[in-house]
Amino acid sequence: MKFSDKKRKKNKGFKEIFGTHAVRAALNNPNRDNQKLFISESQSSFLNINIKKSVKEINELPNKEMFKLFGNESSHQGIVLITSNLTQPSLEEILSVSNKKEIDVIVMLDQVTDPNNIGSIMRSCALFNCNTIIISKDNAPDITASMAKAASGALEIINYIKVTNLSRAIYQLKQNYYWIYGLDSNINNSNSHLELPKKCVLVIGSEGKGLRELTKKECDGLIAIPMKTNSNFQIESLNVANACSIALYEHFVKNH
Repeated sequence: MKFSDKKRKKNKGFKEIFGTHAVRAALNNPNRDNQKLFISESQSSFLNINIKKSVKEINELPNKEMFKLFGNESSHQGIVLITSNLTQPSLEEILSVSNKKEIDVIVMLDQVTDPNNIGSIMRSCALFNCNTIIISKDNAPDITASMAKAASGALEIINYIKVTNLSRAIYQLKQNYYWIYGLDSNINNSNSHLELPKKCVLVIGSEGKGLRELTKKECDGLIAIPMKTNSNFQIESLNVANACSIALYEHFVKNH
């Protein structure tokens, strides 16, 4: 059975998710409308009765046919799901719920554009009790298949909220008793302690450029992760996803 690219593009309002963990999580999410599952013959053991009930159409394909449709198996792992987008809450809806919380942490990304990094951050959020990532509409990607794969299932439970203006969002968060802390590896090491309050927002900038000056001015404080750099080999900073994981861990262990 052969499927053309033209046929695949007819699924308007639906997106591809690939990778074993990402697809399994999506199939377990009752909020999704799972249309089609494409699976290679080498992954036939993935299928079970519950999975067959949770998707409308299953296409088991020879490995060569899977390659023609979706490319190398190293990226999709022989499993691709066509599924509906998840409805994301608004910032206002998140804040109405947060008023009941004594402890909460939110991640805000300032011009972080790599879907793989964002997916990794989602995974860390799921593990360290952070439910929400806030990004700017103009300077961050939509949810992609590679982001879902990197999130390894966390896409199903982490809010990915787009706002028009980060500064305005920070103001709203402050009005709702959040402290705003920006991660900045360039600050003096004497300030590099992570004493994070119970309700806070961790603002993280892109690799290389870091936080924009306008965003820094909105923060209640700037923090850095203590580290030993290696100038000889130019190993001087953490990957943005790793830095976020450490900060989330520090908040988690101090407040739970």
